[in-house]
Amino acid sequence: MELRTELVTRVIRDPRAGFEPTTSRVETRWDPLTGQTARVLLDVDPLLPAADLDLAALAAQTRPGCPFCPDRIETATPRFVGDGFGDGRIQAGRAVLFPNLLPYAAYASVCVYDAELHHLPLAGMTPRLVADNLRAQVAFVRAAQRQDPAAAWASINGNHLLPAGSSVFHPHTQGACHPVPTNTQAQLAGLAPDRVRAYLDLERAAGQRYIAATGQVHWLAAFAPVGPGEVRGLVPGAAGLADLADELIEELGTGIARTMHTYAELGLHSCNLAIYGAPTGSADHWLMLRMVCRANLAPLYRSEVTYLERLHAEAATDISPEVLAARARRCF
Repeated sequence: MELRTELVTRVIRDPRAGFEPTTSRVETRWDPLTGQTARVLLDVDPLLPAADLDLAALAAQTRPGCPFCPDRIETATPRFVGDGFGDGRIQAGRAVLFPNLLPYAAYASVCVYDAELHHLPLAGMTPRLVADNLRAQVAFVRAAQRQDPAAAWASINGNHLLPAGSSVFHPHTQGACHPVPTNTQAQLAGLAPDRVRAYLDLERAAGQRYIAATGQVHWLAAFAPVGPGEVRGLVPGAAGLADLADELIEELGTGIARTMHTYAELGLHSCNLAIYGAPTGSADHWLMLRMVCRANLAPLYRSEVTYLERLHAEAATDISPEVLAARARRCF
């Protein structure tokens, strides 16, 4: 296993420099864990500029009619059918979980961090809010899999704000239990445990991208990211989401909140997250978390997802993983 890179240099006559010959560089990196390639653009202006959009004003604009706010959540959100789901919803602290109206999976959930917090910027996320949300999602996974053991492939996911793909402004996560894994779930579940350990050892020895350990969970910036600002959490103490002990849920809550604070420090306000698990009881599998930041909301804003990401499965980012890790360490 190695940290493999290939640097390509080009020269163009750039009008921004009076058409003088100008050099720029792009680095191809191979993910030592999966083999997937990514491109890190050097010597470029920021692809994700900070935005000055007033999110509080947008929150006020989207609050009327929001189904996740306190005056509507009881009447505008659905309930589960079957045993194990209580009265059809699951609560943990301020978090409220209920079925997703869209059938993304055999069992699909939505979990609101707090019905009162229609506006919850990344900088305002707390370990307690995240851990309680995760606790409700893990209870959902356990209930769904008791009811239907065939729905063995579980994940917890997040689209924080509209650029990340959310159709509702009010911050929430989504859970899924399904008989068939997603492509990435299958890829990660197929990795030999020794390979994941070797990857962690390699990054800890290199040091540049290793962020911190919050106990059992290891946090690092991806060497070859799948999107801008990719942070990974490696969880050796659990194979599937139903296996997550309470102390690991607390650790994940802390790390997710601190990663969100890192994105906020970078001037960003939108992100995605996914926690991938193998079926419960899988031997020696490591649960894995991935987070990436997304473009900011702005008039005529540019999405950072292009043909490269969608159709070539290859990210192009100007956020150096090494710089990202250095910024994240301050938040951790």
